[in-house]
Amino acid sequence: MFDSVTLMINDKERAGLVGRNGAGKTTLLKIIAGFQEPSGGQVIRSGDQTVGYLPQQMIHRDGKTVYEETLLAFDDIINAEKDIVRINDQLAVRTDYDSPSYLRLIDKLDHLNDSLQMLGGNSIQADIEKTLIGLGFNADDLNRPVSELSGGWRMRIELARLLLKKPDFLLLDEPTNHLDIHAIEWLESFLTDYPGGIIMISHDRVFLDNITSRTIELRTGKAFDFRVPYSQYVELKEERMIQQMAAFQNQKKMIRDNEKFIQRFRYKATKAVQVQSRIKMLNKVQRIEVEEEDAGYLNIKFPPAPRSGTIVVEAENLSKSFGTHDVLDNINIIIERGEKVAFVGRNGEGKTTLSRIITGELDYKGKLKTGHNVSIGYFAQNQDELLDDNLTPLETIDAVAVGDVRKKIRDILGAFLFGGDDAEKKIKVLSGGERSRLSLAKLLLQHNNLLVLDEPTNHLDMRSKDILKNALLHYNGTLIVVSHDREFLDGLVDKIYEFRNHKVKQHIGGIFEFLEKRKLNNLREIERKARAGQPDENTIVPESTNKHNYNRRKEHEKKVRRVKNELERIETDITGMEKRIGELENLLANPENIRDHDLFSEYGSLKASHDTLLTRWEKLHTQLEELINFI
Repeated sequence: MFDSVTLMINDKERAGLVGRNGAGKTTLLKIIAGFQEPSGGQVIRSGDQTVGYLPQQMIHRDGKTVYEETLLAFDDIINAEKDIVRINDQLAVRTDYDSPSYLRLIDKLDHLNDSLQMLGGNSIQADIEKTLIGLGFNADDLNRPVSELSGGWRMRIELARLLLKKPDFLLLDEPTNHLDIHAIEWLESFLTDYPGGIIMISHDRVFLDNITSRTIELRTGKAFDFRVPYSQYVELKEERMIQQMAAFQNQKKMIRDNEKFIQRFRYKATKAVQVQSRIKMLNKVQRIEVEEEDAGYLNIKFPPAPRSGTIVVEAENLSKSFGTHDVLDNINIIIERGEKVAFVGRNGEGKTTLSRIITGELDYKGKLKTGHNVSIGYFAQNQDELLDDNLTPLETIDAVAVGDVRKKIRDILGAFLFGGDDAEKKIKVLSGGERSRLSLAKLLLQHNNLLVLDEPTNHLDMRSKDILKNALLHYNGTLIVVSHDREFLDGLVDKIYEFRNHKVKQHIGGIFEFLEKRKLNNLREIERKARAGQPDENTIVPESTNKHNYNRRKEHEKKVRRVKNELERIETDITGMEKRIGELENLLANPENIRDHDLFSEYGSLKASHDTLLTRWEKLHTQLEELINFI
């Protein structure tokens, strides 16, 4: 997999790790993180640097709530707080104020308080809430059991915990795979300001460009280092290949000409000196090697789709709830033959739910009708997890192939980059991208005229995404695609269904026309407008709605004033406390007061009250910022 790879990553450097699926990106991250040992060589870390690793897949734990699971990021702080309580309890019952052991306890208490302040112990709750909400959770979700959540949402908890730990280096393996666009943009903003180093695997071009300043490509067992973001790396790589090929051809001609001269005059005495000179010169020439380009390519060609009726999918007053949780409420949509549509919106708004209803996996209320002769092919978000780990790609495809297709199994696998021995590997050793490719290969064997693809580009490398998109552009059936990848959707779909507040709204045109029509720079603002209760421009708003919006604004303004007033009161109290704490510290610095238990008691009580008020102040300040942002 690697052949004498040598790299040095400096403090606070941001590097993107790229390469085709199976090139070893995840393996290299695991080796750097210490979860896997290299066959040769070593990984050297300077000093006591800490490393945080986010895997593509993980083992999920149950038994805790979302908040409790995220709280594990602050083990050091929680342990320090327990020690502070224990020492305060000891000091409260002791009277040997001038004993060495008592003074050691005082020193340890001061040290713990200083450490707690440095670790940010006073803002744990606010930090957790801010991070989880930024990653797409609602405030009501924080007390939900983790066991109720899907793998994608559990991965967000793991990401939140990792970010809150603030290690010196973040190692992120496809961090955007389970995020909607709202959460991706929040994460992008967070990582832009992150004080540590980052090594990241991502197949999101925009995300890489905005976060990283260095691109490391793994190819044919080598690491090719470019000190530029991804887009510039693509240009430089192309220029480098052209220059390398030109130098290779020039050297090849020079070698050929000299070899001809040597062959022609080898036995001519008058040319002996020149012949020997050229032989020596060729022996010293350092041969240029052209970087071996991967010969494999993903050549997907969907078979012609059988003709269906004009109306492919029609939903009328369709609703879906999970227990008391409403997801879809009286939605109406019509999708016609040959249309390519996208489902977009915030995670949890029902995109996957409607996809599963269309494919017959979920029950519902209302009406849903599929047209005449409609056959559905479904690619689920967890499609790669449904593969049998103990089978090989060859056995997997052989199990679903029928008729003459069985004769072309090797060709199909080769088109999906499973050539030669790769077709005989066990699925359990394949990377996430390889598993996704195999799942797409299975889908290809079915002659469907409606494809429902739920996040099909997760785990696919950039080259594979481009070729999949090209294949879907030439697909003559009907396409429904759930995706947060704007670049993938651009030019592919001609209708957008926006999922918001349990409803579905139709927008004619492509993804960027949709954003422009909504007068938005990004999909994040859709959710913000929705939360703020702002109507779309040119929408006729009934009088009752205007009155409702007026009352909501008045109530909102009251909340802002209430929070501001409480903040002012707390700031006044904190100022008074800090003044008195300063006076007590001056008194306690005097050796004459070392036995004054009342001073120590007052000082400890004031410090505790001061910390409580600071925590409340930070929470209110965060609440005020959120209220103002929604105005």
